[in-house]
Amino acid sequence: MNFTLRLFWMIPLFILLSLTTSCTTSSKISPNIPDAAWLNNQRLFHQQTIFASGTNGYHTFRIPALTVTQRGTILAFCEGRKGGRGDSGDIDLVLRRSTDGGESWGKLQVVWDQGENTCGNPAPVVDGDTGVIWLLMTYNDGKISESQINKGGGSRDVWATHSDDDGLTWAPPVKINATAKKSNWRWYATGPCHGIQLQSGRLVIPCDHSTGPEFNQWRSHVIYSDDHGKTWRMGGEEPGAFTNESSVVQLADGSLYLNMRSYKGDHRRPFSISHDEGMTWTKAESDPTLIEPRCQGSAIRYTFAPAFKKNRILFSNPASEKRERMTIRISYDEAKTWDVARRIYEGPSAYSDLAVLPDYQVALLYERGEKNPYETITFARMTLSWLTDGQDHLTPLH
Repeated sequence: MNFTLRLFWMIPLFILLSLTTSCTTSSKISPNIPDAAWLNNQRLFHQQTIFASGTNGYHTFRIPALTVTQRGTILAFCEGRKGGRGDSGDIDLVLRRSTDGGESWGKLQVVWDQGENTCGNPAPVVDGDTGVIWLLMTYNDGKISESQINKGGGSRDVWATHSDDDGLTWAPPVKINATAKKSNWRWYATGPCHGIQLQSGRLVIPCDHSTGPEFNQWRSHVIYSDDHGKTWRMGGEEPGAFTNESSVVQLADGSLYLNMRSYKGDHRRPFSISHDEGMTWTKAESDPTLIEPRCQGSAIRYTFAPAFKKNRILFSNPASEKRERMTIRISYDEAKTWDVARRIYEGPSAYSDLAVLPDYQVALLYERGEKNPYETITFARMTLSWLTDGQDHLTPLH
């Protein structure tokens, strides 16, 4: 089953075919769209800690990213920080897998470890044509800080790896600076969050970069692959500035929506639109509803109207001027307005990523704690009915 955007574009065609033919298993489309009664009677809300600070030899776990494979396996990525809570030093990229919808989790896997250096910023995407899971990520010398790199004092590099066995093993990482990073870019970050596959088959990863230490030298951009991950190239960058960590969604009209972290000081999320699959972007505008504390956030397509009556886009972040109050919002008009907001956790919380599970429950992987947001990374699973307090239900068009 393909849980990239291509699934939702193809569901209407599948429904039509299913009326006249018997269902057969496909690697790209679910053989059966669950009926409304089944969809809306799942366990309403469930969450559990899957990464806890001070365990498995790591001081802190940070920077979650989430995706679901074609087999329905949930992959939860993050950074395992050995020496402390900071963004530099000995940092590994780690993973846990769940094959039962998040009920239980396998042991921690180390995807990438470069000794005392910094490996991180996971940005996974599943190719619905091949089933391969691509993971974009970054690397720098562990002795060099982000501030030093922004001032030109070191290199921050972009790398790619992939898995063709459902995330059990990963290919040796390959450095892709030559095609995915400009020579004058200093800091570089992939995601951190999931990427997407477009209706055309293009894989798109939201990223950001800097050309210097000042906020007006920081911008969001995307990279893409048109050959199933064999090569990665630079797409467009948001033409303004004061933005970095971002998340991308394909809209119903085929355009792309980029939601970004802001450094303008207004505590609101900016967004930008691309009408050419990410090659150019409009100048960012601030969304007055999406309050933020200068922090990463995640956006994802949940449903398209042809298959489930309504277009729905989800967005998660700490809905506050502080890193607290993790919230999921729903838009029914393609990210123009956000009619629903459900608090997931009132206390300290920060980075997050969203995914859609095989049973159409919503999954959230987020930083959560009692005294600070970085005590755990927690996996939460919930139904649309729970998110909307019973006001919205999935109704497939069979």
